[in-house]
Amino acid sequence: MLSFPWEEHAVPAPPPPHERRIVARSTDRVAWLRARSRGVTATDAARLASAAAVRAVAWEKFNGSGFGGNAFTDHGRAREPEIAAWVQNEYAIEPSVALFHAARSRHHLATPDGIRVTTSGALELAEIKTTSKPWTRIPRSYLRQVWWQQYVLGAERTLVVWEQHVDFVPLASDPRCQWVDRDESQIELLVHRADELLEWMRGERGRA
Repeated sequence: MLSFPWEEHAVPAPPPPHERRIVARSTDRVAWLRARSRGVTATDAARLASAAAVRAVAWEKFNGSGFGGNAFTDHGRAREPEIAAWVQNEYAIEPSVALFHAARSRHHLATPDGIRVTTSGALELAEIKTTSKPWTRIPRSYLRQVWWQQYVLGAERTLVVWEQHVDFVPLASDPRCQWVDRDESQIELLVHRADELLEWMRGERGRA
């Protein structure tokens, strides 16, 4: 069988751009929490609804929120792998535990629940939620979280997946889901507020 020199020394394809911006993984919780504390995460962005909210988040960054989780957050963490498996099976979106920084700033951070690169090269994400309340629409705070993740990763759209429960028992065998497209105007607003938050964190606007 004939072989050719360029076949023997083929250069592997470079990783997608977002994979070159991994800061930490949640499996290394100490490194993950340390990195998150130094930047603006999607969880932070979800709360950046106003200038007053920016100051409130800055105060918590300095002083801690005092919130260590509860039965609802414990339930969400327990259910997430099961829901992520459903997302992977139904939509071929792979679970992810990586914390990424944006191309624009290493202090703009996000940890999406799932990532896939389409055959056309577009990046799509998944965000998983559990809720004790019925949703008629995706809550605005979660939309801000989604738009921030899209900005950080460079994604075109996100599959938001939610599972409703009563007394921590899921109501249906399958979760509900909805695609959310990228919104540049909302992303621009979030980036502006995130940069204000970073100024507070650096002490450039005085202590919150």
